[in-house]
Parts: sequence; C-alpha cells; structure tokens
Amino acid sequence: MSHRSRKATSKNTVSLKLLIDKKANRVLFAEAGKDFVDFLFTLLSLPLGTVIRLLQKPAAMIGCIGSLYESLENLNEAYMQPNKSKDLLLKPSVPLTYKANLPFLLPDTHHVQAEAEGKVFGCLNYSHFCVSYQRGAPCSYCLCSMNNELKIVDGKKINTTASSTETCGGGGGGGEGGFVKGLVTYMVTDDLSVSPMSMISVVSLLNKFNVRGFSSVEEKIVGFGIDEGLELLKASLHSKAALTCAFLAKDEMKDAAAPN
Repeated sequence: MSHRSRKATSKNTVSLKLLIDKKANRVLFAEAGKDFVDFLFTLLSLPLGTVIRLLQKPAAMIGCIGSLYESLENLNEAYMQPNKSKDLLLKPSVPLTYKANLPFLLPDTHHVQAEAEGKVFGCLNYSHFCVSYQRGAPCSYCLCSMNNELKIVDGKKINTTASSTETCGGGGGGGEGGFVKGLVTYMVTDDLSVSPMSMISVVSLLNKFNVRGFSSVEEKIVGFGIDEGLELLKASLHSKAALTCAFLAKDEMKDAAAPN
C-alpha cells in the first residue's frame, strides 16, 4: 500500500485519511474523527441562503434556486417592506451553537471573532431587546439590523475557534461540543454515509465494490481546510461520489494543467 500526501490549502486544517480504489480511481471511504464528522453533520443545519452564498456562483447551480437568489440580490430595496432586510434571506445567521464546527467552510466568520472577543450587538428597540454576536443580524422581534455594539460585563469570553492544526483520523475533539463523541474513529463513504469504523464494515465495503486485496487500494493523507470544505459542499449537492469529486477530481485537473 503506497502512501502519498498533499498539503492543505488553508491555515485551519485537519488531516484526513482516504482509502482509494486505484483501478476505479475513486475514494472508497475516509477514516475520520470527530472534527470532520461534526463538520459534515453541521452542513445539515446551514440555511439555504448561506449555502448558495458560499458556492459563489448561483447561476451555475443545478435547478432554479440560484436564479431565485440572484433575483432577490438584484431587487431594488424600494420593493421591500420597510422593516424587512434582504440580508435576512441572502445572508441568514448560522445558529450560534453550530458556528464552532464551521472553521473549514466560513472564511468570513467575523461573528466568531466577535464572539471570542466578548462583543455583542443589539437594536435600538428596547421594548423587545435582543442581542447577537453578528453585527447587522436582524432582530428576531422587529427585524431591524442590530448594529449597536454592547459590552459584556463580568462574563466569560466564549472561545469557539478551532485549533490551527488537528488530526482528524484519530477521533480528535476530546468529546467536547459538536454532535458526535470523540475518541471514536468513523468511516465516511464516498456518498457521505457516516458510521463507526470497524473491520467488518471495511471488508463489507471492499466486497461491495469487488476490491480484492490491499494491492488494489492506496492510502492517501489529505489536508481539509476552507477550500476543501467548499469543494465538498459543492460536490455533495451534485454527486453521489462527493469525496472523489472533492479530492481526486481536483487533483486530476491540476495534473492536466501542469506543463509536461
């Protein structure tokens, strides 16, 4: 079994171990820990508007939801209700409890930085006062933008930032926060099905794809950061082979573009 590695394209990364069918040139599964699995499950919590914005090219999306998004972007504010902001739909807030699982997807998480620094923002409607860690987020009562910076007095600062480098293959995360338990290794198949890792599940998967012997497979360590997170999100919406599309297809395009 050969071993290759590829540097991650982002500062905040984890390492991910892939098992590849060399003959079919596809990822059979990823050996992953808590951090990567929490990231995958957090994708289910993302508002649709956030997903479209992250993909950056709504017009290239399958179906017509991208056109709907762009039409709202281009709609003049004069047609909106006075107390309604387009950003409520175009840039919806991600639930605070899930933000810590997204360092590999949201490079512009200024709200996470504000959260770590103990900053909150409120609107000026004191009859229904609420606050947010995200400047400009719509008030849940009056929908006005919350831009008024407030101070947290005698309270602990919240640190939701991920460590700069963690290992995903060993379970990581220490079992704190997120959705799944740490100290467990998980198997993530090419179609992003998640299950606890076991020899039985590995053998069953190899038999399913008619892979005979370890000489037919290759182990590869890849870095998973912001760019890879975006690629995986995009692939998950277009393909049943998300891991292959996100990692192998990208490498093939790089090899094809390289000078001989």
